[in-house]
Amino acid sequence: MKYRKFGKLDWQPSALGFGAMRLPVIDRNANNIDEPLAINMMRYAFDHGVNYVDSAYGYHGGNSEKVVGKALKNGYRAKVKVATKFPLWMMKTADDYDKALEEQLKKLGIDKIDFYLFHGLAKSRWDKLLELKILNRAERALADGRIGHIGFSFHDSYDALKEIIDGYDNWTMCQVQYNYMDTEIQAGTKGVQYAASKGLAVVVMEPVRGGRLANPPEAVTKVWQDFKPPRNAVEWALLWVWNQPEISLALSGMSTMEQVIQNVDIAGRSGVGILTKDELALIDRIRDAYKGLCPIPCTGCRYCMPCPNGVDIPQNFQIYNEAIMYNNPQMGRAQYRGGRGLTADQQADKCLECDSCVELCPQNINVPEWMKKVHEFLGPPPPKPEATKPAA
Repeated sequence: MKYRKFGKLDWQPSALGFGAMRLPVIDRNANNIDEPLAINMMRYAFDHGVNYVDSAYGYHGGNSEKVVGKALKNGYRAKVKVATKFPLWMMKTADDYDKALEEQLKKLGIDKIDFYLFHGLAKSRWDKLLELKILNRAERALADGRIGHIGFSFHDSYDALKEIIDGYDNWTMCQVQYNYMDTEIQAGTKGVQYAASKGLAVVVMEPVRGGRLANPPEAVTKVWQDFKPPRNAVEWALLWVWNQPEISLALSGMSTMEQVIQNVDIAGRSGVGILTKDELALIDRIRDAYKGLCPIPCTGCRYCMPCPNGVDIPQNFQIYNEAIMYNNPQMGRAQYRGGRGLTADQQADKCLECDSCVELCPQNINVPEWMKKVHEFLGPPPPKPEATKPAA
């Protein structure tokens, strides 16, 4: 296993961290974790040098932390730093911080959480966190030893990231979505570099974009199929993240023992600056190949917003584009029908074809026509017609 810098701390994390969000489950029930397999997977990783495990209050319906706690028994707690997250959506009063923390300590079966993160911190939640003075509660937990360090996970814009980092002096780390397709999305490369410049450890989630980069379409695999040395899609994605000195570790949400073994092996061959110019140029071509599969040329400029009918035009386009680009219509349909912050009133079928957005779009996209295609592809199938009964 290779080890890296973790911001200003005098501690080196393993390049690979074990993300406990996608543990193996039974009968496709996300709340019913296959505990013996999950524990064996985590302990295999810990035995092979992984020294960081990440969970959260809501993962696997609240059961992830319990299984992580079981994996930490029999001496494994001493080998591993534990990160988990305060559920910001439960934040009504400052007391909620302590209630959640005590519950999580109990579920994990430990007396100290090494890295306690504010989960999904964004501009709106940051403002409320300040209003409720919850950082004071975090500092109290730090002082009495219930937590070791304060951090946050993040899904918002670069400007929001910068405001949050600059707004508090005691951050140890931030956790951001980052991979070779997300260099200009959310925090992006600029955000990663800014956080590192301020002394924060940068933990990467979704280095393989939630698995979307693991099974590329033929148009993408053609780009690297003759490249030497041969590498698979997961290896390209992980090595690209680890190539950057700002990255402290990359989390992988592993669901099978095969994935654990593979990722531990790749991490052992990782390092800062190990990719050549030709290899980095190849990843640029891989990115371009994915973008070439993108059907709607939406740049997310949001000039079309707000829609007078309440449709979230850019979000509908993004979900549709990603479903096509990553050849994963199931994921796209799940996001369209209840994920990614898209409500029923914001879905594509609510478009009334007023054409006001068409006049505003700098890419000359025929939005109403695409909205029909989006809903046809991602929306629920039309109901089957009732069989007519023969006349008596």
